[in-house]
Amino acid sequence: MRVPVVVGPTGIGKSQLAFELALELGAEIVVADSKQVYRRLDIATNKPSPEHLNRVPYHMIDFVDPAANFNAAQYVHGAREAIADIAGRGRVPVIEGGTMLYVDALCDGFSLTGVPPDAELRAELEALDATALQERLLALDADPGVDLQNPVRMIRAIEVLQAAGPPLRRLRTRTPPPWEAVRMGLTAPLDVIDRRLDERSRQQVGRGLVAETQAALDAGVPESAAVLTGIGYAEALAHIRGDLTLENLPQTMARSNRRYARRQLRWWRRDSRVKWFEIEPDPLPAILNYVRAAA
Repeated sequence: MRVPVVVGPTGIGKSQLAFELALELGAEIVVADSKQVYRRLDIATNKPSPEHLNRVPYHMIDFVDPAANFNAAQYVHGAREAIADIAGRGRVPVIEGGTMLYVDALCDGFSLTGVPPDAELRAELEALDATALQERLLALDADPGVDLQNPVRMIRAIEVLQAAGPPLRRLRTRTPPPWEAVRMGLTAPLDVIDRRLDERSRQQVGRGLVAETQAALDAGVPESAAVLTGIGYAEALAHIRGDLTLENLPQTMARSNRRYARRQLRWWRRDSRVKWFEIEPDPLPAILNYVRAAA
């Protein structure tokens, strides 16, 4: 079985394209996003609209408590089960990808090199002594298979485990799924992407991003929760703390999103298996032809 996978930078229109593709193919969408899994936080996670949810079945969104921990291993387990279920019912799964690690782990299996560096976490870990690092690592994985006297290796192991989940040893050999991914990337000139991100940031603030963030805090979700560290919520928290004005909130969000979009583009461009499509003119007819030819 060959499974269509839509990737590309944030704000490019992946959600709309996946929706239209699903309507044409009679498909169901499996979202590969590390933040859309969390319940109740919808605006900055860019969850599907009610119209989309009413017309197409979506999987791997809105099922994790915002205060809970969730990692890529848990995601891959659930997403592969969803894909098997969709295919077993004679339907087509379409993967809509935003989080690079989640897409790669789902489509290719895990690898140690697939977890990108986390500068903030590394700075936190580098402040710890060797004993504290050992305790932190062994709390995540009792048998990580790394030198417990080497701080650099322990920091990298912790970084990988927090993103991908234990055990670390399983990441040394990829376990691909029993289907083949047909990767399609959406792209546009950077100035076009930047304008789209500027507009989306303004719309998200206008839709009540600050109120949604405050409601999560009032419900007991800690500021350190993974979903609240994401772009949009992190800036909204800064505004709530008084560190960022409401006027500057959209621009700050847009800057963060522009940096993220460029990281995503670099990540996907390194994969020669991705077939790229410009968003103008409408790429849907060409993508449909590509998917049908690959089936």
